Amino acid sequence: MQIQHKCFYIILLGFIILALDGFGSRTNGQEVLKLFTMKLKLPLGLNEADMIIPEDNPLTPEKVALGQQLYFDTRLSADGAVACATCHNPRFGFTDGQAVSTGMKGQRGGRSAPTTVNRVFSSLQFWDGRAASLEEQAKGPMVNPIEMGNPSHAPVVERLRQVSSYREAFKRAFGTADFTIDHVAKAIACYERTNLSGNAPYDRFKAGDKAALSDAAQRGLALFEQKARCNRCHSGPNFTDEQFHNLGVGMTKPQPDLGRYEISKQEKDKGAFKTPTLRDIALTAPYFHDGSAQTIEEVVELYNTGGHKNPFLSKEMLPLNLSAQEKADLVAFLRALTGEIAFAVFAPELPRE
Repeated sequence: MQIQHKCFYIILLGFIILALDGFGSRTNGQEVLKLFTMKLKLPLGLNEADMIIPEDNPLTPEKVALGQQLYFDTRLSADGAVACATCHNPRFGFTDGQAVSTGMKGQRGGRSAPTTVNRVFSSLQFWDGRAASLEEQAKGPMVNPIEMGNPSHAPVVERLRQVSSYREAFKRAFGTADFTIDHVAKAIACYERTNLSGNAPYDRFKAGDKAALSDAAQRGLALFEQKARCNRCHSGPNFTDEQFHNLGVGMTKPQPDLGRYEISKQEKDKGAFKTPTLRDIALTAPYFHDGSAQTIEEVVELYNTGGHKNPFLSKEMLPLNLSAQEKADLVAFLRALTGEIAFAVFAPELPRE
């Protein structure tokens, strides 16, 4: 079945409610930067109370516009070939469609690129949760030798400072042309927080449109919430508990990826990875942290068998004994979580030298 993803651009006046915070002023000859702040108008199905926006990095149109440019700009990488959007491409549900990501000079990473959709609802980032915020996450790939390959953040900032349009954009967004890597990360994080997916058939069904889900998807929803017990981990409006679980994926390898354990050093976290959102799951294949499942059907089959046995397997992983029809119904429901991306998802015009 071909899945069509409705991506559309809603102009700022329609998508964003601008709350007036003030205008620029001068005190003792020094400009005081005060900008309009932005309140996101969420697509159907998402919950404003769940958003995580740091007090020191409120959304503004200036930061979002700047962050969008930076997100698509390959000048963040040492060889000028890799951008954030290389691994988190809107065409693939803000992933890259690969089992593991390809970075600078064709180097292959060890994990699949997670989607950046609906990251405004998450604090810990990456499969292992090693970044405490989107701002921290944005900095990581720039100095990863496989991804963007910079020896430090200094050359990234230096390259961007050489572009006059960027200096002007940072001045508008942050009040200074002498920006740092923290400003770069804040702008990217602001843009990523506007990558929202909602108003899926499931959301319209829950809102009262009983024709929004097929009969098969409705049966799948019942399974998701009952017999299959998917909602024990894939819970809430974003379909994730934001916790870490061992499904047994990759644990039979001679040197398995230990996931969250490498960060927490807690025995219980060996082989545990963060629960991904299920929104837009039909767009983000392949699946799991290592991209080992090519289809949603393969994912459902893994859960149906209770995962791969190992000493650290999550207690939630038990055989489901689903019939062939039940598995097909569950897949139909998961495909009904494909929503609408409610902001600009195209590559913007980038500043020239």
